Amino acid sequence: MKILFVASEANPFIATGGLADVAGSLPRAVRNYHQACRVVIPLYSTIDPELRSKMKFVCNFVVPLSWRNQYCGVFEANHNGVIYYFIDNEYYFKRDKGIYGYYDDAERFAFFSKAVLEMLQYIDFTPDVLHCNDWQSAMVPVYLNLFYRDIEKYKNIRTVFTIHNIQYQGKYGMEIASDVLGLPYYAAPTVMYDGCLNMMKGAVEMADYVTTVSPTYAKEITDPWYSHGLDRLLRANQHKLVGILNGIDTASYNPKTDPALFVNYDAASLEKKAEGKVALQEYMGLAKNKDVLLLSIVTRFVSHKGIDLIQYIFDELMRREIQVVALGSGDYIFESFFEEMQRKYPGRMAVKIGFIPDLARKIYAGSDVFLMPSKSEPCGLAQMVALRYGTLPIVRETGGLKDSIIDMGAEGGNGFTFKTYNAHDMLGAIDRAGGLYYNRELWPGVVEHAMACDFTWGRSAVQYIDLYKNITGNQ
Repeated sequence: MKILFVASEANPFIATGGLADVAGSLPRAVRNYHQACRVVIPLYSTIDPELRSKMKFVCNFVVPLSWRNQYCGVFEANHNGVIYYFIDNEYYFKRDKGIYGYYDDAERFAFFSKAVLEMLQYIDFTPDVLHCNDWQSAMVPVYLNLFYRDIEKYKNIRTVFTIHNIQYQGKYGMEIASDVLGLPYYAAPTVMYDGCLNMMKGAVEMADYVTTVSPTYAKEITDPWYSHGLDRLLRANQHKLVGILNGIDTASYNPKTDPALFVNYDAASLEKKAEGKVALQEYMGLAKNKDVLLLSIVTRFVSHKGIDLIQYIFDELMRREIQVVALGSGDYIFESFFEEMQRKYPGRMAVKIGFIPDLARKIYAGSDVFLMPSKSEPCGLAQMVALRYGTLPIVRETGGLKDSIIDMGAEGGNGFTFKTYNAHDMLGAIDRAGGLYYNRELWPGVVEHAMACDFTWGRSAVQYIDLYKNITGNQ
């Protein structure tokens, strides 16, 4: 079976979030089960020159997009056994400040979607399944069904569309439907929703299957509280909505070999984890004490990540025997809050503003518990990474957090959970974590169990392969 994974970013080439982790890991896991899986992304000018030097030119052609005929080049590279294609057009993808957030994003990613389909006429790979991801490739199922179905090469291609974060839907004014997206008048209702153009809506309507990145999130997004307006559409298409929990790259996130850590360790050498904790305390300006509970926060500092809950009870929290280390960036009000707390509680609270991957790994490994009180969380990878490093997550039961973390009060518990979006319920979960941490006889066994949890991509890959087989009829 042949699968082409269509995404706007993928590790190690370009990354801004969790989609890049998925696009860099899931195709390789699918290949491990003897399926031919390749990836296509835009050729951004900000891709590392060393990685770009390994690409080879494949072909070029013209992409029709409304009244435009735009150049498209295709490059190819092999990374870890997976073939990646890169869609080249400097007008759309040679941008200096990030890969999203431009005035013409609708046109840029409509071009990308159309180019992916055109490319299939020029390369030696005809997929059975096009697996598209988020609004940036949402037009692929739409264009496939509108313009390509009558061509022999495309007749049997099936589509899967994955929603990684429903908040970002590709919403624009309907005036761009014809002039920018090139949709005929009769097809405009395909992408019309609540009075505007919505690319994600088009993909949900046109794809053979719609998946999300966790089973609980698949249920949540049919509820107005989580859906950002798409609940009616998703309830109507619930027959083809499936949730499959993401995994993590356990080879990269391996405390025994991770070069970013102060001290490497495994479940059999937890005393070295304690050494890394002291090194982290020293690095961050905390009082060096391997016996005090060290709680970490690594996230974007925005309200839907639950930072307002932390803000509400922080002074109360600091009355406990605890240290806090935070890493992230986001809303100025929350950045300022953490910096103020660092000044107020010197030696007990430390924050670093920014996105620093190496430091994040040091924090995952050096802390004892990891706090993730999200208002919503489609999947979340941080809690899985924390477990991999023997750091117990404290999470709110939502989305992938609910699917991956079992409270210590239940059989097979691997963390601490709370249900309602309430600051004192969160504080109660932190207190339960602290109570177990200071039980020196039980805590090492808890950490060993956490490190043994299986969040490899293999389990997810098998579920996706079953889904691909279901829609193609391949067995």
